[in-house]
Order: sequence, then C-alpha cells, then structure tokens
Amino acid sequence: MAGEGIAGRTLWRLTGKDVLTFLQGLVTNDVLPLGRGPGLVWTGFLTPQGKYLADFFVIRREGDDDSFLIDIPEPLAASTLKRLTMYRLRADVQIAPADGLHVTRGTGPAPAGALPDPRAPSLGWRAYGPDTGGPAVTDWAALRVAAGVPEYPDDLLPDDSYILEMGFERLNGVNFRKGCYVGQEVTARMKHKTELRKGLRQVRLDGPSAPGTPVMAGDRVVGRLGTVAGDRALAYLRHDQAEGPLLAGSSGVFPE
Repeated sequence: MAGEGIAGRTLWRLTGKDVLTFLQGLVTNDVLPLGRGPGLVWTGFLTPQGKYLADFFVIRREGDDDSFLIDIPEPLAASTLKRLTMYRLRADVQIAPADGLHVTRGTGPAPAGALPDPRAPSLGWRAYGPDTGGPAVTDWAALRVAAGVPEYPDDLLPDDSYILEMGFERLNGVNFRKGCYVGQEVTARMKHKTELRKGLRQVRLDGPSAPGTPVMAGDRVVGRLGTVAGDRALAYLRHDQAEGPLLAGSSGVFPE
C-alpha cells in the first residue's frame, strides 16, 4: 500500500560503532533494542533541567546493519544535531543528511519494511525509503487528538514543556529503567516524588479557536490550546484550576 507523504520532517543518518550507546546516554527512551534488529523508537531530547528540546524517531531499517536514521521535525533539526555533535566528543558517531530517503505513513495494510508507530496503534505505520508518498488524505491531527498524542509546535514547546506532563510515559516515549540521560534527574523526580498539577487533556470546543490560544477560567489563565481538529483539541491545563466555565477566545472549552 502506498503511503502518504509528511511535510516538515527531515531524515538524518547516524553511522559508527558507538551510535546506540551514544544516544542511550542522551535521550529519554531505550534505544539499545535497535541493536538486535529493525525497529522504531520514539524518544525525547531534554535540557539538563528536564525541559523538552526535541522529539524524534530513531529507526533501524531492515538491511541497515551499520546505520540508523533520525526522523525529526525540520525546524528542530539544526539545533538538535548541533547539540548531539557537541555531546559526541570522541565517540565513533558520524551524522549526515539521509539523502534520497523520505518518510511516508499510513493506517491501512503496511508495506514491506514499514514499522508501527510506537506512540499509538491508531497512528498506523511509518516507512523510510526513496518513495516520497502521495498526498495526505488522512486527518492525522484528528487521530492524534483522539489518542492524546502531542506534536511540535502546537503542543510541545522547546525549553518549556515537561515530557511527563505531555504524556510521554503513556505514549512509550520514556523509559525509567534505562539509566541516565540528559534531564533524567528532573524527569525521575517528577515521576516518583510529585503529583503532576498540569498536563495535556483532550477537550471539546463549541466554536472555532486556534492553537496557542490561552484557556481562561474567568480572569485566570489556566492553560492553552494545542492541536485543534474540528471541535476536538488537545489542551495543556492546570488540573486544579481548570474548573467551571472555560473559554479559549470566545469558544467554550470542555475537558473530556
């Protein structure tokens, strides 16, 4: 089955004998299973203070025994790759554009070599190859909202978002048994020692509104809208204050 193309993504190839151990010490998820065979891992990359910098997929394709791909939002690629290069030191890791490769996706029968999206079954599969894919016919925003899956830039904000508040644990984006990584101490403390007072919620809207619109409870800002898909949206809300009538602009907001 032909896949749909994805705008705004870029692919990079990582080669060298230290790729997986290098990434393992930097990102939120466990990438070492990719050393055993093809797979797709979604992970976050954080500041030392535990705030989101980027999220991306790490991919090992069938037949790629000595290289891995990173599938990342294009606007985040330059800054992320600069940081990865800074951390590389003497590790045997080379990073270069994956020229000639594209990412496609779909929700129907998966073509050979495609890999399931690890965030949610409803998001189907992703494939990496020379095919640029066809036009998008699936309402991917609606699928993400229904599954509670955030994305940059509407939901995930660099130097601002905390991944546990944005659902990374539920969506298989963080591993608490893998050992240290950048931002691990803050993330672990949020997991084990605090009750999250803010987080991502699915909401219903009774009128039009746009991502980034503040959510108001009276004269108090209690959150902001993220991805909007028709009359459904994701919203980042303060759990203890998002009560009573809520408005985003002139539209009512109803947590679900």
